[in-house]
Amino acid sequence: MNFEERQSKRAKSVKSSMIRELLKYVSDPTFISFGGGAPDPDTFPRNEMAEIAKEVIEKEYRFTLQYGLTEGDPILREEFIKLLNRRYGIEGLDVENVVITVGSQQALDLIGKVFLDEDSVYFISAPAYVGALSAFLTYSKNYITIPLEDDGLSMDILESKLKELDEKGELKKLKFVYTVPTFHNPAGVTMSLEKRKRLIELSERYDFIIVEDDPYSALRYEGEDLPSIFKLAGKERVILLNTFSKIFSPGVRIGAVVGRKDIILKVSQMKQGADLCTPSLTQRLTARYLQRYDIFEHLKKAIEVYRKKRDLMLKGIEENMKDVDVKYVKPMGGLFIWVKFPDEFDTLEMLEIAKKNKILYIPGSAFHPDGGGRNTLRLSFCLPPEEKIVEGMRRLGRTIREYFKGV
Repeated sequence: MNFEERQSKRAKSVKSSMIRELLKYVSDPTFISFGGGAPDPDTFPRNEMAEIAKEVIEKEYRFTLQYGLTEGDPILREEFIKLLNRRYGIEGLDVENVVITVGSQQALDLIGKVFLDEDSVYFISAPAYVGALSAFLTYSKNYITIPLEDDGLSMDILESKLKELDEKGELKKLKFVYTVPTFHNPAGVTMSLEKRKRLIELSERYDFIIVEDDPYSALRYEGEDLPSIFKLAGKERVILLNTFSKIFSPGVRIGAVVGRKDIILKVSQMKQGADLCTPSLTQRLTARYLQRYDIFEHLKKAIEVYRKKRDLMLKGIEENMKDVDVKYVKPMGGLFIWVKFPDEFDTLEMLEIAKKNKILYIPGSAFHPDGGGRNTLRLSFCLPPEEKIVEGMRRLGRTIREYFKGV
């Protein structure tokens, strides 16, 4: 049997994520990885989760060990709506505005399924979150990239691209603009309030949906919170994606899509064919935790842990990259630092030297569907202990110097 001949075009087009490929090195204790965005396990409320898990299995087994609603546990959706109100000041939602997904990655895939045909057009940032790329490219290759500036998407370029589509008579092919406005992954930048308002104005003028992905805004280390795009524009124009992976535990695999009821209904219908339902056990565990504990109080400890790690990594850049003209934005939150080198650098090529020095990062080309950004890389400070961040930055500095001599 020739499997190659029997694969769908969609299956043939799928490639492994570079981040997933690099995970095989993580099991080697001699390596230090600044690659994936896995949270620090010491920030998980494991003791509270253990007590709740025992209770909901023993006392609520008729629900937790059974199939559930495709839309999600009604109790969790109610608690999540309260969380959205407390976190963003979002009002006017009920459970029919929310579907619970298996992490935010499933949410991205479902957005692709609902909106994208092969000829559909959508906007993404350059660089873009690799999980969104892998989800959307499966359904349509007709992306248009918008450069990121220090304060978010370039609205001037976005507007010019919208005008081009309109002049070609192809505006109806445009389905959405996808953005991570707060502590962008991988770039770490945050969209300004002015740009958020302008994006909403453009969406109204050109009639497109904004897909706002917000995994990180609760992990703010300094500065003032900005209102979410969903809060500013409302559910008629914006779909909000959220996750508990970074603020609670990625192992529970709880994400959410929030939006208009007709959109959420269609997302739920697509989800039925994907997994039937999100696991009842982890949903109810999360719901009971939200009822009994203050998740934002819990996050204060995590924020302190990550702030220290961020500062150590920033100090490591200053101390170990003195000989090279590097540029980066100090992230005010989130889990990543984006580093840009001179144009002659190729961080994918440099990765081979990094492996010899037992240090890992994600080359910038992984975040560009066209293979661009070869002189950039992403560093994640969330998982390694503080002492490994210090040593890892020394190794990275040595790697850069060795590569720089050969450029």
